[in-house]
Amino acid sequence: MTDVQRCNWPGDDPLMIAYHDQEWGTPLWDDRKLFEFLILEGAQAGLSWQTILRKREGYRQAFDDFDPVAIAQYGDDEIARLLADSDIVRNRQKINAAIGNARAVLELELAGTAFSDFIWCFVDGQPINNNRTGLEDTPSTSPESEAMSRELRRRGFRFVGPTICYAFMQAAGLVNDHLISCFRHQEINNLSRL
Repeated sequence: MTDVQRCNWPGDDPLMIAYHDQEWGTPLWDDRKLFEFLILEGAQAGLSWQTILRKREGYRQAFDDFDPVAIAQYGDDEIARLLADSDIVRNRQKINAAIGNARAVLELELAGTAFSDFIWCFVDGQPINNNRTGLEDTPSTSPESEAMSRELRRRGFRFVGPTICYAFMQAAGLVNDHLISCFRHQEINNLSRL
């Protein structure tokens, strides 16, 4: 797709282009995929998305393919293993947050709420389709991401500030922030929950 108009943030990196063209902004309702994106967005704090994307497979292997049930049971041995794993970001706070977030997801489910239902309630169950003309038009937070952040933190989640939540919302398709000049903008607008 060399003649295609797309958002300019992927640059010429094939991995970033594939992520932009195939994933970013596509609405997700799958609990585990949403959990994966939440953990990866938290891991990105202070780093580039390119760094996290390159470590994504390492994260999948290290974190039991983002299975919250498995991750919630991690103890000292697993934390030590993760801190020694160069295929992920070896940050104790981020690792502990991922484990705590898995436990918080299970608490939601125990209370009868699917993680996807909880996440999508902040946009009334439908993607917000924006009409951005440039990156300068794209905010780093929104009222919805601020509300999501507050509620996630109230429920024990960590590394879920409003900026992380907004990036998560963009990645998981709760908001469509593809530029209107990008070929994915209209494709995403046309998608609906199956």
